[in-house]
Amino acid sequence: MKTQSPKVTSPRRRVLTATAQRRPVIADSGGTQVAPKNENTAIRLFTYHASQTALDDLRQRVLATRWPEQETVADFSQGVPLATMRKLAHYWASEYDWRKFEKRLNALPQFVTEIDGVDIHFIHVRSKHANALALLSAHGWPGSVNWGMKIALPLTDPTANGGKAEEAFDLVIPSMPGYGFSSKPTTTGWGPARIARAWITLMKRLGYRRFVAHGGDWGAIVVEQMAIQGAPELIGMHTNMPGCVPAELDPLLWAGSPMPSSLSAEEKRACDQLAFAYKNVHYAFYMGSRPQTLVGLEDSPVGLATFYLDFERRTLELITQTFDRKPTGLTRDDVLDNITIAWLTKSAVSGARLYWENKLNYFAPKNVTIPVAVSAFPDELFQAPKSWVKRAYPNLIYYNQPDQGGHFAAWEQPGIFSAELRASFESLR
Repeated sequence: MKTQSPKVTSPRRRVLTATAQRRPVIADSGGTQVAPKNENTAIRLFTYHASQTALDDLRQRVLATRWPEQETVADFSQGVPLATMRKLAHYWASEYDWRKFEKRLNALPQFVTEIDGVDIHFIHVRSKHANALALLSAHGWPGSVNWGMKIALPLTDPTANGGKAEEAFDLVIPSMPGYGFSSKPTTTGWGPARIARAWITLMKRLGYRRFVAHGGDWGAIVVEQMAIQGAPELIGMHTNMPGCVPAELDPLLWAGSPMPSSLSAEEKRACDQLAFAYKNVHYAFYMGSRPQTLVGLEDSPVGLATFYLDFERRTLELITQTFDRKPTGLTRDDVLDNITIAWLTKSAVSGARLYWENKLNYFAPKNVTIPVAVSAFPDELFQAPKSWVKRAYPNLIYYNQPDQGGHFAAWEQPGIFSAELRASFESLR
């Protein structure tokens, strides 16, 4: 049963007080309190302050960029347009202020705890409302906890953000091992299943005996692994990148073969989206085979930014519009906050290794039997048809197709995304 939070106004004070009053422990599946061998279970306070030397060095490196010639096409077929990168670099070096993001980050309660030999960083905001449902939000690549920061207050303080008190969550947002403010694994084996075990350990260590989880991108795969590992404390999951592509279609998509004529219009559209995605995952193939060769990403901030932007076509289009001063769900600061985290924490190569570690099919069903909620956003890598989702998740409790949002929905459309999470887990409260 969740420990009730003290009645204080600041989210940071709430969680600091509650954590200080609890002795950190974890529990096995039977509920017995146990401490893992050779592991420091302490939960330590965390704040981040980049040195001015590091920020000055970043600016000088951006200004010293050696640019290539312009692309010979008028579209995205050769990668990120040179004009976009020049605009990004100019803003980064002349106007962007990291300290603004740093202030927002440090206004949230942050902690570090060692799990399986790795220091895990996480944001933990407890709601002021009684009976709040504990939620772990798992990010993916190329990101960190900043993907979930925009949903922290809408979910933990719903009455001030268009919701009801009974829809409140306690929110835990961890940084994946090797990403952002978590430390970097020094041995192999840190694939999605191991991260899933770490996230379950984290939630137990925080005292939660009943919680739900959300994931997008790698987070979606990790949360599915949490589900199939059978921890009784995990009572449901939400994903916006469901593993639901039918086994009979996946090899046809990779081969570029014709699709069966029996597909519905919605299924055919999803297949078209997947076929396009499968042809444009060069970044994933490279990280999956040669992550250490990407040392240049640790040496050139503009090189890092270009690689991070060339991830998914729709997001690249949005970011290009953003730097053309056209309104989108993202700001120029949003984009550079994300890239600057990776630069300052030197996590480009360590983050890439997850692709090398992974042995799972990204979009295949994983035999998840716990309650599942799916939000199929229109600009996701593919908008999952309900027919596929129902086959993949026999215990489907929620399915919706929002009008807006893409692969980074919590980051792009936090209001819509927060409403989706409230609706997704309503039946599990």
